[in-house]
Amino acid sequence: MVAGAMPGAIGRRCADPAGTVGALLCGAGQHLRAAAFEAPRLEARLLLAHAMECRTEDLLRDPRARVPPDAALRFGALLRRRLEREPVAHLLGAAEFWSLPFEVSPATLIPRADSETLVEAALAAFPWRGAVRRVLDLGAGTGCLLLAALSEFPHATGIGVDLVADAAALARRNGAALGLGLRAGFVVGSWGAALGAGRFDLVLSNPPYVEARAIAGLAPEVARHEPRSALDGGADGLDAYRALLPELRRLLAPEGRAVVELGQGQRLAVEALARANGLQPRGCRSDLGGVDRALLLATDGT
Repeated sequence: MVAGAMPGAIGRRCADPAGTVGALLCGAGQHLRAAAFEAPRLEARLLLAHAMECRTEDLLRDPRARVPPDAALRFGALLRRRLEREPVAHLLGAAEFWSLPFEVSPATLIPRADSETLVEAALAAFPWRGAVRRVLDLGAGTGCLLLAALSEFPHATGIGVDLVADAAALARRNGAALGLGLRAGFVVGSWGAALGAGRFDLVLSNPPYVEARAIAGLAPEVARHEPRSALDGGADGLDAYRALLPELRRLLAPEGRAVVELGQGQRLAVEALARANGLQPRGCRSDLGGVDRALLLATDGT
């Protein structure tokens, strides 16, 4: 038994080195359900599989199988951290984006399905994949946008820029792990200031866009555990766009396109900022929740 691993009788049972797969999953699921987690059974399986270094489907073969003592101890520690609202992706050290695995860390935002809308918009803008040869990701984080794009545009190379050195290092590791390290470079800098001459066929960006006063009201997994620098868009949520959009005319190739992520209700304001900086909105793609999420931009006359 691990002292303090989890509260109550269920916590003691789940942390018991002599426990079975079924008993640990049952107890963990009850704790997560009582704490109002949306998918308690799934999360329990993910954490136990990670602790046992196996696949989740392996757990279903024999619920009566004994869990090794060291794995039970790891599972108890993971469950305690999850009950304290640490994100599952941080506990597992990985998240999926565009059906690709990405290492994650507290230095970056966790990749989200909503951001896949940007990749969808880029593919729609360039139906001939050979048209894209140079890709830029501003605010790269894990590198998920750039690396997903490179997986779809086979002749392209790309650069990702992030202000946080740990994030750029993480993105480099993800590029290497996905076999894209020779096609993707990551640098530390502020938006396009880190780049010299050169233009890009496709520019992607998921900038901070949450209003500063709203961050405390986000889910605890986000507000407590994800970097504020990647969330805080200033008083009105638009500060990053004011810094980013003026640079796009210099960075886009003549027939290039930029795709930027939007927060809910921001489309009209960002389109106005884009026009004021010589950019032309070319449509907006909604995510699965119906939110205007991926704004497509071009330079004037293209």
